[in-house]
Amino acid sequence: MVSTGDLTPRDLALSSLGLDVDPAMDESVSATLAAVEVALRGHVASADPLVAEAARHLADAGGKRFRPLLVALGAQFGDPESPQIVAAANVVELTHLATLYHDDVMDEALVRRGAPSANARWGNSVAILVGDYLFAQAADLAATLGTEAVHLQAQTFARLVHGQIAETVGPRGTDPIEHHLHVITEKTASLIATAARFGGLFSGARPEFVEALAGYGETIGIAFQLSDDLLDITSESIQSGKTPGTDLREGVPTLPMLYALAGDDTDASAVRLRELLSAGPITDDGLHAEALTLLRDSAAMKRARETVRSYAEEARARLAPLPTGEAKRTMEALCDFIADRTS
Repeated sequence: MVSTGDLTPRDLALSSLGLDVDPAMDESVSATLAAVEVALRGHVASADPLVAEAARHLADAGGKRFRPLLVALGAQFGDPESPQIVAAANVVELTHLATLYHDDVMDEALVRRGAPSANARWGNSVAILVGDYLFAQAADLAATLGTEAVHLQAQTFARLVHGQIAETVGPRGTDPIEHHLHVITEKTASLIATAARFGGLFSGARPEFVEALAGYGETIGIAFQLSDDLLDITSESIQSGKTPGTDLREGVPTLPMLYALAGDDTDASAVRLRELLSAGPITDDGLHAEALTLLRDSAAMKRARETVRSYAEEARARLAPLPTGEAKRTMEALCDFIADRTS
């Protein structure tokens, strides 16, 4: 596996996603992301060898760096070379990495980003404490950006916790689909919104631009997570970062599953799919393959794709207050990329 320390600006470029972007824009964003990677190595370091190794574990494993990307794109509406941009991107990425350590403990995950999870390697206690260490590093770095950054990071952290609690306790009498979207908004989209906000804020963009970026970030964040969940079903490889159908096998409800369970279709395939999904985790290989095939071809999957596209289009609409130019066009292209990658 390639360590993030070995990534080049070309690896981090928007064009590597297949986006048709202006070369100068691509170079600016990739240079920012490359600087973020270098700084990240220092922020996960520790004088304690065990803490250093465990804290570096997920950073080394790679990842999409979607949140730093949103910081870099948001900065295009101010001064993208502001020295605070790299620090701001590290605040959100450190916060994100910290949540992954905690999530894996709660989910009893064995693998993360194709490598053994921290809890599987060092145990739950070390994984939790390393996550706490990364949160502390993020907070310490936010303090260098000023009180507003500390306040925003704390608010975001509170939303992340509320989202995790909501996911843990379940719908509690509310509509399962509404509950699922609420969890995604709090647990995933809130930090992506902060990433886009930070990009505008610490580049000195106009206040109305900063607010538009935050709205875009939250909405594209929902689309991003939903499309990731669809990739778990549609991909034939480990394009989604995990073995296809992992959510089915573990009984993790995602939007297409919830749509299928809530459906009232009477055709044989829909009835059979509801029967399989209603049983909880599908661990039998034969039943798992059957459920995956049915889900891929279902009306529920089509509806889920339409939902992803609707959020992507809403994100595009949130960009309206921003000035026309390559930065805005790139963010619009990102909406298309997220909407289209599960088709």
